Amino acid sequence: MEEEKKLKEEGVQEEMNVMPRIGDKAPDFEAITTKGKIKMSEFAQDKWTVMFSHPADFTPVCTTEMSGFAKRKSEFEALNTELLGLSIDSIHAHLGWVQNVRKNTGVYFDFPIIADLDMNVSKKYGMLQPNESETSAVRAVFFIDPEKTIRLIMYYPLNVGRNMDEILRSLEALQTSDEHGVAMPLDWKRGDKVIVTPPKTLDELNDRLADDSCEKVDWYLAKKEL
Repeated sequence: MEEEKKLKEEGVQEEMNVMPRIGDKAPDFEAITTKGKIKMSEFAQDKWTVMFSHPADFTPVCTTEMSGFAKRKSEFEALNTELLGLSIDSIHAHLGWVQNVRKNTGVYFDFPIIADLDMNVSKKYGMLQPNESETSAVRAVFFIDPEKTIRLIMYYPLNVGRNMDEILRSLEALQTSDEHGVAMPLDWKRGDKVIVTPPKTLDELNDRLADDSCEKVDWYLAKKEL
């Protein structure tokens, strides 16, 4: 009996430690949200998705973060992106929290928030990290492209709020890289020069050395304006 119990606990632990990686397909699921039922593989067709978890409704840090997403929702929409929140709370708790914040601050969480009471989605996305908490999702952010591929992942502990500027900057960097086939240097933001892909052959190297259309620090590091 003790051995069976140990194996069961190890199985639960392993299930909680599943963590999708960059480049993986976003795990599919069906869930109830504050905007109705959704299926991940059908959500936000032809759009990007920023899915983010928060530890609990009616908590201070989470309220500031969700308000931040709500206030800047139009900036995500301008980047062809849908927001999708999550916590291990009931749909009734979500609705009560949304209304409480709207009543007290005037900020309306007008995007779907998943009610993940059975922790199904949290487990699929590695949002449960036992050394932090076994009953609350850490502050995870998943950037998912229109093909439902995970492109970037951020994890924060329960006691540190996220940076909305960095989330938007990262989203725009990913989209700019896809569109132009370039990379982004440290602290890149819209309007800054981008990094040109390094040469992969001697012919490309010679072409790069002769190219005056970009700013060359050296043959392997060159920047240009878009």
